[in-house]
Amino acid sequence: MALHQLNSRAIHDYDDDDDDDDNNHVYDGSAATSTVTATSSIMADASAAILPPRSIPPLPPPPVVTATASTTITNTSTGKATAVDPCTSSSSFHSVTPHANEDDDASAGENEERERERDEDEDDDDDNDDEDEIQGEADGSALEKRTSSASYEEAYPEGGLRAWLVVLGSWFAMVSSMGLMNTVGIFQAYTLRHQLRHHSEGTVGWIFSTYTFLSFFCGVYIGPVFDKYGPRWLVVAGCASTFTGVMLMSFCRELWQFVLSFGVLAGFGTSLLFTPCIAAVGHWFRRRRGFATGMASTAGGIGGIVFPLMLTSLFDSVGYAWATRALAFSCLACGLVGVLLVRSRLPPARDATAHPDLRILRQVPFTLTTVAIFLLEFSLFIPLTFISTYALHRGFDQSFAFHLLPIMNAGSVVGRALPGYYADVVGPFNTCLASVLLSLVACLCVWLPLGHTAAGIVVFSLLFGFASGTSIAIAPVCIGRMCKTRNYGRYYATTYTVVSFACLLGVPIGGSIVRASKGSYTSLIILTGAVYVGSAVCMLMAKVWHLGWKRWLAVY
Repeated sequence: MALHQLNSRAIHDYDDDDDDDDNNHVYDGSAATSTVTATSSIMADASAAILPPRSIPPLPPPPVVTATASTTITNTSTGKATAVDPCTSSSSFHSVTPHANEDDDASAGENEERERERDEDEDDDDDNDDEDEIQGEADGSALEKRTSSASYEEAYPEGGLRAWLVVLGSWFAMVSSMGLMNTVGIFQAYTLRHQLRHHSEGTVGWIFSTYTFLSFFCGVYIGPVFDKYGPRWLVVAGCASTFTGVMLMSFCRELWQFVLSFGVLAGFGTSLLFTPCIAAVGHWFRRRRGFATGMASTAGGIGGIVFPLMLTSLFDSVGYAWATRALAFSCLACGLVGVLLVRSRLPPARDATAHPDLRILRQVPFTLTTVAIFLLEFSLFIPLTFISTYALHRGFDQSFAFHLLPIMNAGSVVGRALPGYYADVVGPFNTCLASVLLSLVACLCVWLPLGHTAAGIVVFSLLFGFASGTSIAIAPVCIGRMCKTRNYGRYYATTYTVVSFACLLGVPIGGSIVRASKGSYTSLIILTGAVYVGSAVCMLMAKVWHLGWKRWLAVY
């Protein structure tokens, strides 16, 4: 450090002497020669006594001007060569300073020329500053592009035309997926009385449990594929598969034909539509995610109203085959709107894996949430599937029994929309927990004691529809609380892959319980309520595990 300061002081002294020589001497005759000789001698002595050997590396910044051999750089604005200290940073030209000539025979005219170049370079500093600012802006832009993939997910639009068009596209796609899922009770009740009348209720239930199982189970691969490639081709494939499966079901007469066409093909198509549409909405909203997801989820309730009413009317007028084909074309039309509008906000994660990762189940709050949704879905599909057959068992006519499902789905529309807004205020876990408790009350306090009356079963259908609609809409938002947006498809798919086994087992188990009870639905209703209790406990434990017991009532 001392050597550094001594070096700088010697150079400064030399520059002062050089300025005095320029102002007070006339470079003519012996006087000029004497001055130049003396100056050169002082310079040589200072260099020999002060400067470090050339083998010593340059000192750390701030850079200093040395009297060593200089590097010549051409100034792009003046076209002149300028001597630059080799210790100066290569990224800046603001330290450009003329150096003393090491030649003892240098003339005063050469010194004067270097002084003029220094003045010109100082005049050009402003131009260099402007160039550096432009370069800095370019570097900043490049840095922004490099870091955008990491920070882009934090800037949620929370609205705007593009975001709401995605919600609209998801709504139409979910009419043809979740609306179809909410119509399975009509098909079960109809086929039990016609094509499959020789089979038991539990056996026929395997058709529709296979459908719901694949609708959720296939998400274990569809979710990661969504994260890696985006939703477009998934929605295209889902639209085609759903249309084909429902169309083929219009020709079915045997049990295995129903299983393959509706259970497998339509179930796979529903998963291809349902999973990316829910995940795509989550890419555009965070603060208002509950409301946006709830609005998109109302499609399932709307479809669950329109499709059963349409089928009930067409079964009597044109028959089963053409009624089912009309349903297939309706699903196709709605699915095509989803193909046009559903988009992901984030760019495809090309470095992501397209394979499922069950290691995320090691996260205890996420696992508890998954178990809670598993139990919730197990209970949910029992009333949806058996409400019409229950009414027929109680002696109500077919028209009334078939209209109970649209009534239930009408309550579901309200349950999906309004609580979605309040979920953004009080938290998705609190909202979902309240909906589970309301479903429990509907089953044990309305359906069980009053289900044999027309008023009681209608009230139950509306109340349970409202509560179940809230659960369906808010459960995906609860999953979103457990992960980053870019991983949402994978977390969502993993949860509903586990949940799919509840859908696979719930309806056949329910049918077996009814058969074992000799047609009585009392045991089935009690089982439904008990499973809802388990779902509520797991939902509360997931929240407490994440926040702690002292905050079990917190907004979350």
